[in-house]
Amino acid sequence: MSPLFPVIALLVVCSAHGFSAEEKSERRQELSAQIDRAWEVTWSRFYLPKVQTFGDYLSSYEPGREQAHLPTAQEVKWQYPNPCGYSTGMEDGAILGGAMLSVLCDRFAVTDEESLREKAASVFEGLRRCATVHGVRGFVARNVCPEDGTSVYINSSRDQVTHFVHGLWQYYHSPLSTDATKAQIRTVLADVAERMIEFITPENDYDFCRADGQRCPLGICRMWNVQAHEAARLPMIYAAAWDVTRDERYRQQWQRYAAEAVAQSATPDEHKPAYALLQMQCSLELLHALEPEQELKAAIHARMTHVRDLAAKRFQSVLASIAKKSPEEMRMLGPDWRHVPEWKDQKGYMNPQWGPYREIWHITREAGESALTCLMVDPASFSEAQRAAMQDLIRRFDYAHNSSCGIIYHIAAYWKARRHQVIEP
Repeated sequence: MSPLFPVIALLVVCSAHGFSAEEKSERRQELSAQIDRAWEVTWSRFYLPKVQTFGDYLSSYEPGREQAHLPTAQEVKWQYPNPCGYSTGMEDGAILGGAMLSVLCDRFAVTDEESLREKAASVFEGLRRCATVHGVRGFVARNVCPEDGTSVYINSSRDQVTHFVHGLWQYYHSPLSTDATKAQIRTVLADVAERMIEFITPENDYDFCRADGQRCPLGICRMWNVQAHEAARLPMIYAAAWDVTRDERYRQQWQRYAAEAVAQSATPDEHKPAYALLQMQCSLELLHALEPEQELKAAIHARMTHVRDLAAKRFQSVLASIAKKSPEEMRMLGPDWRHVPEWKDQKGYMNPQWGPYREIWHITREAGESALTCLMVDPASFSEAQRAAMQDLIRRFDYAHNSSCGIIYHIAAYWKARRHQVIEP
């Protein structure tokens, strides 16, 4: 049995009322030590200093070889194995950078650590590189090839843009950012908004298109006439651009879509993965913060609480999935995608399949994403059982032998909980 024991036992044994003051102190210290370990692993193994972004997974625990599987500059220029960079380790850099900026804002709000300023500036530069290195105004690349520092895959997605915008918006309003940084954020978010205005048309099926201007064949760049969990993404982008620039052009676009987007957000599919719920919550959080009309603001809050409830169910189920895994399974490394036996044809995009590793990578990530989603609205509603479950997940996780970028979301959930005093210092 995995050291992350079954959820029912976890919830019963870990009630805070069952420990003495000394035991509680020891457990808090253990929790802090584990988060420090996850933090060190994230920056030493997942962070790509040449391009200031994060990779998706590790294929080795050998120092200096952790992400040797990343595509070469020539492979990226060939758009090999596919124009999304699916399964290569360069798939989710904009998502992870946006998420890490949010983490840094939360941690700084708690600790005032001056060292976080340099890290935040670096992560921001990585995100800005994703939006500028290719010379296509407003296009947010998934990541940038570390070998040459310039090559990108040409097919992005609304998921990348969601975390990108949400992270920059939080950074803009954090004391971590400088006046110079804020000016750069204004430019970048305005550029993204301008691309949306230009491309999100009925003729393009509301698709913001690839970097080469061609329609995305997968539907992942469509920003309107989408599913419930995606409906708020477009007005959220315009709202963020208006908030930092105060350009009336973006306010009009935001208000053009906002009410209908909130209405469409009422019934998200409860079977969507945790990343979809988290991104929905990010878009709603930004809209809720900026919405001036109280009735619509209340409706957004209601949507957020519903998403929280769905995420709470997912949190419980993913902990049960982790509990069924052995320590050896949870330590599994990702493959070199070039040599996997199975490839899937996704509308002409050949996607290398990771096999059993996909589930390990996924449930590691889902555990943090679902907990974080719960903490983004009315954090005082995070129950004692949920708090105990999250803390035990972190305490028992082997971060030194973890190959999934999902640990970033473990860290994110911890610092969100600390910021809202759900977890004691």
